[in-house]
Amino acid sequence: MTDLPLDLDAVRAFVRIAELGSFTRAAEAMGTTQAAVSLKLKRLEARFGCRLIDRTPRYVQLSAQGAAFLEHARELLAVHDRALAVFAGARQRLTIGISDHVAGPELPALIARMNVQDPHLLIEIRIGSSGDLLQSFDRRELDSVIVRFEVGRSDGEILTEEKFGWFAAPGWQHRAGEPLPVATMAEPCGVRAMAGRLLDAAGVPWTEIFVGGGVSAVAAAVMAGIGVAALAPRMLSFGAVDVGPRLGLPDLPRLPVLLHSRVRDGRPRDALTALSAAFRSAVRG
Repeated sequence: MTDLPLDLDAVRAFVRIAELGSFTRAAEAMGTTQAAVSLKLKRLEARFGCRLIDRTPRYVQLSAQGAAFLEHARELLAVHDRALAVFAGARQRLTIGISDHVAGPELPALIARMNVQDPHLLIEIRIGSSGDLLQSFDRRELDSVIVRFEVGRSDGEILTEEKFGWFAAPGWQHRAGEPLPVATMAEPCGVRAMAGRLLDAAGVPWTEIFVGGGVSAVAAAVMAGIGVAALAPRMLSFGAVDVGPRLGLPDLPRLPVLLHSRVRDGRPRDALTALSAAFRSAVRG
């Protein structure tokens, strides 16, 4: 059996399961079904005569043999991709816009995941507001955008929905009788507009205490203790507190994240599928 070549699709499925910790997410990244991914892994394990992945209803993790094989599997796929690149000609380019409210601290890991998917694809990523990025997409300046929901648009594929809260630094206290100090993004920003509408509708007096040019700046202002902000939990440092329930602030809805793309096939679509799956994984924690 040792002289039989390995099934590269099965090896790729194994690597995706190991990286994403989920058969479902691996299937999303590969653009196939969970059953197909499970079958590929089963064939690979049969080829080696050992279990590579330990799977229970609660977790998915590498076996000792799987951990030993993982780096070799990655090297095998990399060599295969480099061999194909000899005949690929000019690099293909994929231009992606990602909303600042979506990108988050996971962006380096997401870029790395796309590079692993296709090291020879030229990836261009722009960060901006959802509204600005959608305008660029409509002008065909971007191949794809991952953005928050924008009022007035009904197109796009929902990747996931993300919880938001009113976050403040540990120990921050609202001074009684004063308007709620709010840190926001600079206009245009759909989350900023939504937060203001909800506070006004709930009759909560508020004032802008800080305006940031990006989510990282707003998160820094929150952790500096100058006020509260409507943000997703993953955008903030560990220890940030959702003070909404304590202060009686209006509930923030789960906000959808949408993919708008005109990329339909080929290597760019494969990389985009991998990015979408990795992003879903990041949001789900």
